[in-house]
Amino acid sequence: MQENIYDLANGLERALRQLPEYKAVADAKAQIDADQAASDLFKEYTAFQGELQGLMQTGQAPSQDLQERMQAMSAQLQENPVVAEYFTKQQQLSVYLADIERIIFSPLQDLL
Repeated sequence: MQENIYDLANGLERALRQLPEYKAVADAKAQIDADQAASDLFKEYTAFQGELQGLMQTGQAPSQDLQERMQAMSAQLQENPVVAEYFTKQQQLSVYLADIERIIFSPLQDLL
């Protein structure tokens, strides 16, 4: 009997949550939430990221001022050890996600 594709997807979701790398990202996010300075910086970063995405969706190139703000934001993120650790852990998890994405979309690539 063929498995339901949604059951497989839900099983994958549960398996991802059990990965040590996923749990490390969740723990790192909890550390951000527990540290007021890190939390404020992270909120500032996510707001800034939303601003950048809005510009990209409209096809606008970042201005010189915006590029300088990106560099300053990047430096602030790297200087905060709690936030920097979160991004390190997130990058480690992204290796799995990229591999899974490649596997899942392989059949679609075959159709091109």
